[in-house]
Amino acid sequence: MGEKPLKILACGDVEGNINAVFNRVRTVQKKSGQFDLLLCVGNFFGSSPEAQAEWQEYKSGAKKAPIHTYILGAASQETTRFFPSADGCELADNITYLGRRGVFSGASGLQIAYVSGREGRLDPTPAHCFSPEDLHQLVEPLINNNQFRGVDILLTSQWPRGVWQYANSPEVNTKLCGTSSISQLAYKLKPRYHFAAVEGVHYERRPYRNHVVLQENTQHVSRFIALATVNNPEKRKYLYAFNIIPMKSMESSELVKQPQDVTENPYRKMVGENTLSDPTVQEPASQFFFDLGKKQRGGGRGQGGRGRKRPSDGDGQNQGQPWDPDRQSQRPPFDLDGPKQPRRPPQPSGPCWFCLASPQVEKHLVISIGTHCYLALAKGSLTPQHVLVLPIGHYQSVVELSSEVVKELDRYKMAVRTFYKSKGQRCVLFERNYHSQHLQIQAVPVPEDKCTTEDIKEAFMLQAQDQNMQLMEIPEYTDLEQIAPPGTPYFYVELDSGEKLFYRIQRNFPLQFGREVLASESVLNIPERADWRGCKQTPEEEESLSKQLRDDFQPYDFALED
Repeated sequence: MGEKPLKILACGDVEGNINAVFNRVRTVQKKSGQFDLLLCVGNFFGSSPEAQAEWQEYKSGAKKAPIHTYILGAASQETTRFFPSADGCELADNITYLGRRGVFSGASGLQIAYVSGREGRLDPTPAHCFSPEDLHQLVEPLINNNQFRGVDILLTSQWPRGVWQYANSPEVNTKLCGTSSISQLAYKLKPRYHFAAVEGVHYERRPYRNHVVLQENTQHVSRFIALATVNNPEKRKYLYAFNIIPMKSMESSELVKQPQDVTENPYRKMVGENTLSDPTVQEPASQFFFDLGKKQRGGGRGQGGRGRKRPSDGDGQNQGQPWDPDRQSQRPPFDLDGPKQPRRPPQPSGPCWFCLASPQVEKHLVISIGTHCYLALAKGSLTPQHVLVLPIGHYQSVVELSSEVVKELDRYKMAVRTFYKSKGQRCVLFERNYHSQHLQIQAVPVPEDKCTTEDIKEAFMLQAQDQNMQLMEIPEYTDLEQIAPPGTPYFYVELDSGEKLFYRIQRNFPLQFGREVLASESVLNIPERADWRGCKQTPEEEESLSKQLRDDFQPYDFALED
């Protein structure tokens, strides 16, 4: 028989509303039975006379907390007087101050790591703040243990910076919220549950994984929950109930189970790279666009299709200048949302047929042009609406793109999906990062009445098996960069269901593999069009097809509106 789970309550900023939170706990326990612990993050005490009077009733013993309650230290200067020292101690019957930082281990084996207060930026560190040394002393003894797999619970007052990456967005100003030191703490301690507060909102992030898919052994997932302030007028959630079996008592197979909505780790990139010395790559200093008709952005009749320069973001200021860290604002080294400094992407070693500013690009095939990406009719297309989504700058694969380019690439993919769906077609996207120097996302429509998504998936799988290739399905929220670091040759497919297929190319990969699968009898049933070189058209035919596709795609073209 398995171990009985612990029943735990977590609470956001109490701010002196002690009676209110304990009354709420009593109501919950009356309905759901006795809980083992109440964990409070953020500011427990309030500075108003009413709040102080409430606390005095508990401190004197006139009132008693209905549950074992553990609280963090002061998160504001005004409330430091309620804590006699930096060390943990009992403040009242059933109310315990955990301390400045440390690990609380209960008799059940439950391991709770905690750090009180806010990040300190002054020396000496104020009483309501933590220092880098505090975090170091908390982390090192844990991660230096060979048996360490993570902690059950992490309690902090502040949010980790960037926790919303790959996930649902919180109702906070993400430019100001959180600190990177808490992100690093969460990344290293791998908590199964991480609770924080002080932002006044409730936010429950999708669970995220603590391992790299296909590269590391599967580990447990982490859940981040931010809780609102007690008695907040917006009725936002401030009390969270959950059951947990201590990690040390769980079978590994149970511990590492992955929920369906698990995402990539939001902290891996910021911990793994120093963005101050290696700023995020962005677009080249200038780009080109062409007259695609009277409604295309900036393009009017009479341009004759000739390219003209459009300045990149920032109206050309400081373009082409080397990045100088001394000119940057004083922001945390892992500021995910602060302004990034532009740097030119890698330049092609020779003529490139897909760089939009290149003389070799066949401009009559272009359907739409955004700020960082563009859409073009595929040369020798499988179907009349087979298109390519490409970056304007010279990048070899998706994993080398900057965040701004990825964001617009995803907008184009979504627009193409919507366009195909309006025509009763499924959208199949694939990329081959092998024997190619410029990224091309192939988007191919498959009529819904031809076959199901499962049929398309099976066609890819079977054809891969026939050629002794192991095409693997990867989780929906997986970041491709974690599976295929820059320079890794790969083949990648996205189906309209959100399912993703991946193959790490070894050698002798068939260059037409994606086309061959989609052209096969089980999908489009046009095997004679598997090789694009056998589907060439005259420039006049291509121009006519492009114009028709440009007109059809216009209602879905966000570049016309931006």
